[in-house]
Amino acid sequence: MLETRIDSEFLRYLIERDCCPGDRLPSLAELSREIGISVGKLREQLEVARMLGLVEASPRRGITRTEYSFTPPVRLSLMVALAFNSAYFNAFSELRVHLETAYWDEAVALLTDDDKTCLRSLVDAAMDKLSQQRIQIPYIEHRQLHLTVFRRLNNPFVVGLLEAYWDAYEAVELNTYADLPYLREVWDYHERIVDAIVDGKAALGKQLLIEHMQLLSKRGISIERVEAEAVAAA
Repeated sequence: MLETRIDSEFLRYLIERDCCPGDRLPSLAELSREIGISVGKLREQLEVARMLGLVEASPRRGITRTEYSFTPPVRLSLMVALAFNSAYFNAFSELRVHLETAYWDEAVALLTDDDKTCLRSLVDAAMDKLSQQRIQIPYIEHRQLHLTVFRRLNNPFVVGLLEAYWDAYEAVELNTYADLPYLREVWDYHERIVDAIVDGKAALGKQLLIEHMQLLSKRGISIERVEAEAVAAA
């Protein structure tokens, strides 16, 4: 059985007891007795489960099983990788491009009218930020727009990878890049992509998506350049 390959008594406990999201678990002392390991070892294993996003623990609510998400372990591994070498972002960014391209048709077909309205509102909000006297970078809108397109996919692994990408995007501070002509070109693409989605032209939207994703490399924007500019501005 698969659980026998998992080197954690606590994780095996969650599996064997078929603990469901929202279930409250016994106290550490009770778990320690039931599982047959020391409280100290249990705390270590509980922390691993928490980092994997499988449980939440607080003094008031105790230990609660959470909904499975691939994002926490991917995010943790990716942040460690970026701390070693921020250039790893470029490799992960390539993966994200292939994912969005590969799942585009399936994702767009699942979007609801409310999703499409949300996409429109995100474009409007971003355009408003870029038209202000004091320009605001529409990073939140950028993140939400892309994730909204893929939100209906019944695949936690694809969604988890995409969510981790945007956390990494912020970590390497690409969200602070303020080349106004570039930002306006990006959001011109976003507006046309959303128009294509709303008009039922998924193939056109996909082509625009691919062109949009080539903007960073075409403009010579890299992690190294962003870091150099940050150092120069300090």
